[in-house]
Amino acid sequence: QVQLVESGGGLVQAGGSLRLACAASGRTFSNYAMGWFRQAPGKEREFVATISWSGGSTAYADSVKGRFTISRDNAKITGYLQMNNLKPEDTAVYYCAARSRTIVAFTACEYNYWGQGTQVTVSS
Repeated sequence: QVQLVESGGGLVQAGGSLRLACAASGRTFSNYAMGWFRQAPGKEREFVATISWSGGSTAYADSVKGRFTISRDNAKITGYLQMNNLKPEDTAVYYCAARSRTIVAFTACEYNYWGQGTQVTVSS
């Protein structure tokens, strides 16, 4: 079992930055690929970014490519999502997720474990 807790959300003006963290506990975190998803009011949960167990492979949604960076520190059993040049359309609840496979994945159904979410609000 893996427990995930997100932090770092908040209110920021357009063009600003936030860094989300996802602290993991439980089984060996380094064996798990991670992902970030987000869900805006009235919309479905959507993929944001994913990273392999080693950190050597990453992938992003087109809407965040070039602005967001996913990373992880297996020694600290924590994952991160650095978000720069934020836009109002980035406003959502952000969730981190882990899957009991080492390779990246792009759909929510491929992840076994989820955090409770953290709110990100970007004002115009």
